[in-house]
Amino acid sequence: MKTMQAITVEPGVANSLRLDTFKVPSQDRGSVLIQAVALGICGTDRDIISARYGTAPPGHQRLIIGHESLGRVEDAPPDSGLAPGDLVIGVVRHPDPVPCVNCASDEWDMCRNGRYTEHGIQARDGFGSEYYRLDAGYLVKVDADLGDLAVLTEPTSIVAKAWEHIDHLGRRAVWTPKCVLITGAGPVGLLAAMFAVQRNIEVHVLDHNNRGPKPDLVRDLGATYHDGDWGKLRRDFDVVIEATGVVPVIAQIFEHTSPNAITCLLGVSAPSEKTSIDLGALNEEIVLGNRVVFGSVNANRRHYMSALAALAAADRDWLARIITRRVPLEKWRAAYEKHPGDIKTVIEFPS
Repeated sequence: MKTMQAITVEPGVANSLRLDTFKVPSQDRGSVLIQAVALGICGTDRDIISARYGTAPPGHQRLIIGHESLGRVEDAPPDSGLAPGDLVIGVVRHPDPVPCVNCASDEWDMCRNGRYTEHGIQARDGFGSEYYRLDAGYLVKVDADLGDLAVLTEPTSIVAKAWEHIDHLGRRAVWTPKCVLITGAGPVGLLAAMFAVQRNIEVHVLDHNNRGPKPDLVRDLGATYHDGDWGKLRRDFDVVIEATGVVPVIAQIFEHTSPNAITCLLGVSAPSEKTSIDLGALNEEIVLGNRVVFGSVNANRRHYMSALAALAAADRDWLARIITRRVPLEKWRAAYEKHPGDIKTVIEFPS
């Protein structure tokens, strides 16, 4: 039987990452067989490797890691809408088995009971293997013109969901946002800025780097880059998308928002981080200003579709510059190391 290589980790055991050999999965794992093309690496992967969280599939000790996928269909049922050679993205989250009211309505990104599963994160093997299987309903077909840049789809889907929710919240009153602040110029922050520029909103991006590729990427979007100086920031942002998870950054953003502003928290903070915040003053600011603060995580199938539309509308050369390192599978371990100037690292699979 055909075998494959896969990158695995033992959840709860720090630095247990290794390359294993498995049989190519059988049809009971999904009707569509996909050969991996590329795998994006993100902070969630590093958190799982450091044992912050992550869960292996039931009955297994190890988890195949990776959730930012790009693959090519090798075999698919005739009624799947897919054919060999099609480029596809795997949807990360699957609904819980109960299911809750949201999972029963195919809104599994808004699961209410926490029993969902996620590829490469929570109780479901990921996409860090040469082959994997999924049912067609959890695959999104990619326009071949986008090519390997489609590996950015999953982080872009997070941003697509955030903007969808911002739009919903904005409809509580007259909503004509004019300026947006993005905190963090990593992949999610840059893609959030891209969405805002496509909406013809004035965009400001705050990050601590004053060198490397990030400032130029922001400026080449037509946005304004700030290298950590809060004093130069305007104080009337209509939208804030927080993509760092850094507590001192979160503590300051509310001082720079306008009445009726909407703030979306996308970054995940480390539990040990603490800071002193005057909750009374913050409550007064939020209540009297009709401000909204909400958190968002993961994405639904329609958000993947919105993500692909946004990527298709973006400048290809600009998107390619977000991918700062491409690492072949045989050097997989280097992909999880952090290098100066890194934005998005991608593992490329042989095909």
